[in-house]
Amino acid sequence: MTQATLDCKAAGASAHAIRHHYDLSNEFYALWLDDTRTYSAALWEPGDTLEQAQLRKLDHHARNCAAGPGGHYLDIGCGWGSTLFRLMRTYGAGSATGLTLSDAQAQYIEAQQVPGVTVKVQGWQVFDPPHPFDGIISIGAFEHFAKPDLSDDDMVAAYRAFFARCHAWLKPDCSLSLQTIAYGRASRADINRFVLEQIFPESDLPSLEQIVRAAKGLFEVVALRNDRHHYADTFRHWTARLSGARAQAVALVGEDKVRTYQKYQGLFTIGFHTGAMDLYRLHLRRIGK
Repeated sequence: MTQATLDCKAAGASAHAIRHHYDLSNEFYALWLDDTRTYSAALWEPGDTLEQAQLRKLDHHARNCAAGPGGHYLDIGCGWGSTLFRLMRTYGAGSATGLTLSDAQAQYIEAQQVPGVTVKVQGWQVFDPPHPFDGIISIGAFEHFAKPDLSDDDMVAAYRAFFARCHAWLKPDCSLSLQTIAYGRASRADINRFVLEQIFPESDLPSLEQIVRAAKGLFEVVALRNDRHHYADTFRHWTARLSGARAQAVALVGEDKVRTYQKYQGLFTIGFHTGAMDLYRLHLRRIGK
């Protein structure tokens, strides 16, 4: 497969692979996520509760996109809708559109009936927006845009296809706020097979160098943070919450699945603590007219 012939839809995780993880049970995730159901690294300050740190993270990305009254925003990989709801309720957005491949997440978002929020069970590869956007946010989805068997060049090509779509959908001088796990000191060969097979099948992590190469000429990097310790802290909170609600979790998804998730949480806590994995938050501004 070459960059010229790469199918960006086939390059990333399939809908089936995404649903393997995210459609497990909305009620199960609610047991150990905060009340906003935000499933990504929080942005911590001393004394924060998990929910306060998650809301700070959502505000960080909203500010990167200069979110404000009447603006139109897109969230690629919208989870259970916390960013969409924050954009509407706190920033007065004119509309907030979310993309997810999870039926369970979409059903939850639709059930909240928040005016101005639209969710589509659709990948960015086939999305056809009705209008340009004032900002795009993508938190914790980029990790699913390339499969583990791709070459370095093909991974960059897949990521560049994503950046090219975002570039086309944004108004001039507007921003993409991106958050993603990435390889730190570890390499692809170091990643535990349990994670690739049991937790996030058909997915691989980018490197910072691949992200920068893929965005070159389309976006300028305004700001970059490596907040790996923030993700270690987030996983510690999730681990404690799941442990405290273990009996309820087992009743929902079974003993084996709970044990699998506790192992996953432990591995990721260690990975971020040691620097095997990084957590990047990038503010990217669109280049060109």
